[in-house]
Amino acid sequence: MADAVRVDAWVWAVRLYKTRSQATAACRAGHVRVDGDRAKPAQAVRVGSTVEVRGGERVRIVEVRQLLAKRVGAPVAQAAYIDHSPPPPPREKVSPFGVRDRGAGRPTKKERRQLDRLRGRR
Repeated sequence: MADAVRVDAWVWAVRLYKTRSQATAACRAGHVRVDGDRAKPAQAVRVGSTVEVRGGERVRIVEVRQLLAKRVGAPVAQAAYIDHSPPPPPREKVSPFGVRDRGAGRPTKKERRQLDRLRGRR
């Protein structure tokens, strides 16, 4: 068995990205770091390396326990790393804006303009 695997293949194999091409694009964009340094897609990752993946507002920090080059089932993928990520921020209860009560009828022209401003369309 190899002692190193490409970082883009590994993050895809352990299901941190849905597709291999998304993983490669994330590496090129600088969203993946290995041991604190920006990772190119072909950079080698070894057992004990720390991989930091930024996706949206969430940061995943994982430590490599097992090298995988091919995509595997979810239980095997979760066993291949130790998750050191901070917990996600709590979701705030946000009331949906611009939703009318049932039976309230169509909005007037003034109400429609207010809804458009609220939604950022004008």
